[in-house]
Amino acid sequence: MEKIIEFKNITKSYDGEKPVLDNLSLDIYENEFVTLLGPSGCGKTTLLRILGGFITADSGEVLFEGKEISKLPPYKREVNTVFQSYALFPHLNVFENVAFGLRIKREPQDVIVQKVKRMLKLVNLDGYEKRSISGLSGGQQQRIAIARALVNEPKVLLLDEPLAALDTKLRKEMQQELIRIHEEVGITFIFVTHDQEEALTLSDKIVVMNDGVIQQVGAPEEIYEYPANQFVARFIGETNMMDGVIVDDDVVMFEDKKFKCHAEGFEKGESVDVVIRPSNIDVVPKEEGMLKGVVKSHIFKGIHHQLIVETRVGTSITVSLQLSDDRPVFNQQEGEKISASNFLLDIEDVEELSDSTVIALACAEAWDSETEEPISIRDIEYDIKPEIGTYPVTFSTGGGTSITVNAVVKQENRVVSKARGEEIYAMNIFKKVEDVRDSVAIDTDLMTWANASAWSLDDGEQVQISEVKYDFDPEKIEAGTYDVTFCTKGYEYKVTTTRPYKEDTEVGLYFYPEDIHVMKKEYI
Repeated sequence: MEKIIEFKNITKSYDGEKPVLDNLSLDIYENEFVTLLGPSGCGKTTLLRILGGFITADSGEVLFEGKEISKLPPYKREVNTVFQSYALFPHLNVFENVAFGLRIKREPQDVIVQKVKRMLKLVNLDGYEKRSISGLSGGQQQRIAIARALVNEPKVLLLDEPLAALDTKLRKEMQQELIRIHEEVGITFIFVTHDQEEALTLSDKIVVMNDGVIQQVGAPEEIYEYPANQFVARFIGETNMMDGVIVDDDVVMFEDKKFKCHAEGFEKGESVDVVIRPSNIDVVPKEEGMLKGVVKSHIFKGIHHQLIVETRVGTSITVSLQLSDDRPVFNQQEGEKISASNFLLDIEDVEELSDSTVIALACAEAWDSETEEPISIRDIEYDIKPEIGTYPVTFSTGGGTSITVNAVVKQENRVVSKARGEEIYAMNIFKKVEDVRDSVAIDTDLMTWANASAWSLDDGEQVQISEVKYDFDPEKIEAGTYDVTFCTKGYEYKVTTTRPYKEDTEVGLYFYPEDIHVMKKEYI
């Protein structure tokens, strides 16, 4: 096939902000059905509009059949666009909407009639010539928009999310219609969507974009089975992604087990990302599985069942979050306010206590009631012993404003998981309601307040706490005691199967070497 479009080093930004397109290059060939796929804001529509001539790139070239067209106005380019809104003329009937471009070109009436009828037949709307646009369904209007674009016989048809406004059933029908129309007219289609399933259904070639950069270009099967990176793997369909290590040629280790795979270009000992699609995992009797697990959830999706199978539980620890709505102490005579919170200490930390540590643990502070300027805390009175118990702590300013709170001394709160070779630690939390309500990153703050951490029993290396669980709304929380659970990562697999399985059923998971896709490790 011959190249019909070449984007060379296209860069585009708006108002000097981060580029919407960042030095992008792409070749498109004759008769291809190409889909630009990516999340909102990735630059796919901007690229389409640059090709259509509706906006201009800041730098780079756009070649059409080898000729630079960046300075050509839209009407001189051999492309036509079908917009998401269709942009039909409500005051014109179906015939005149389709004929509009031909009349602008001053085509003879007999030629216009011939071409319009041929296009209406192509989109299965012959006989609708005299119909009003307002009386048509969304799907029919979309077909009229396609007919109006194709009647001008462009070499390339641009489709900017034209199916977005349709309901699911009609959308799937129109996908099949677009495939048929593309085959019949034999020109290049460039289609924009953020719908992964739609892209996989329609395309000869998919261009996956994110943040103005092309992540991968390939056939639907290639994009799905062999994603180039974490973004593509997660964006295109459901996926299971694990941390792995290459242990030998075509052998990868994850979940502390070795599996044969097809992996080229990796070094022994190299950390990698491992991808297995849910549809590539078979559910088998437990004793036959390469991995063994328990069904944690089951969802029926009409033609198949989706399971979540947990093969290894993470290590977790639960602590108490104790919230008060105490008001600060107000010394009206001195014009001072002071506040502090109860706090918790491990026995082993008592010997190393200092005044500054006690102030920090209690979040103690004082300020001028009028100016709100901070005031120094001059005196701290406490006698905390390395024994389980509750001890009063008094903070005072030089002006005599004071507040007393409690320090609670307890044994260290640790959980050891020999099965996972991990240990996790966290402290109970004493805070004020306003601290939680004012938090802009509550998961991070809870981990900080609890001093939550986890590490490997083998080498002492830190293990990431991947999840913070709680059952309150941080914006509406009231004074009281709440449970907060910190968890390290377990292993769960999404599995697509034709058979239902009850929750808590023990099963085995089986997959083949060709089902394991290995990628270069990304640290994001």
